[in-house]
Order: sequence, then structure tokens, then C-alpha cells
Amino acid sequence: DVQLQASGGGLVQGGGSLRLSCVASGFTFDDYAIGWFRQVPGKEQEGVSCISGSDGSTYYTDSVKGRFTMSSDNAKNTVYLQMNNLRPEDTAVYYCAADSVIICSDYIEAGEGMHYWGQGTQLTVSS
Repeated sequence: DVQLQASGGGLVQGGGSLRLSCVASGFTFDDYAIGWFRQVPGKEQEGVSCISGSDGSTYYTDSVKGRFTMSSDNAKNTVYLQMNNLRPEDTAVYYCAADSVIICSDYIEAGEGMHYWGQGTQLTVSS
């Protein structure tokens, strides 16, 4: 079974940093793309970033470019989302998701659509 386990959320002051992790199992990491999405109650889910397992290429939504960096450790089947210069508007539940695709930008643009989803981890950024 495909499983995704997100962790690393917490409470951080504005301007601070945090790193989220997503451990994946049940599939060959190199054949999948992993994405991060976030959800605020009452708002549409938003795609944040994704990484292609085949070549490590990344894609970011505009609001996090230059602040968030996604990376992967294929040997550990783990992806990371390093979040710097955090803002109160980054407050959300963050989910990692996966799909057997190479190009993942469409899913980030759409804010949805990946096949496998993990549970969320809450990030709260105080002002």
C-alpha cells in the first residue's frame, strides 16, 4: 500500500523557519512525483510545491518562490519542504501527496489531483 506520512508542523513566529518532512512507502520513489498542498478552513486547497522523483526538478507556486525549498532523499524515500521567512498567511494544514507522473506542475497549479495523500501537519505562523 502507498503511504505518505507528513510531519514537522508547529508554531513559529513570522520570519522564522521550519522544515516539513514526508516519508513515502509502497512505491518506487524514482517513478513518482511528490507534492505539498495546504488547506485553510473555508478556503480552497492550494498547491505549494512538488518534486519529480526521476530528476529532482521542482516547481513552486508564486507565493512561496524564494522562501520555500523542496528537496528529496530518494534513499530514505523522504521529501522535505524547507520553509523560510514564514508569514502568517502561510498558516495552514500541509499535506503531502504523490502520483506516478514525472511532470507535477499541473497538480500544483490546480491545487489537487494527485492520487495518493497523507495526513496533514499543522503549521501556524504568528504575527
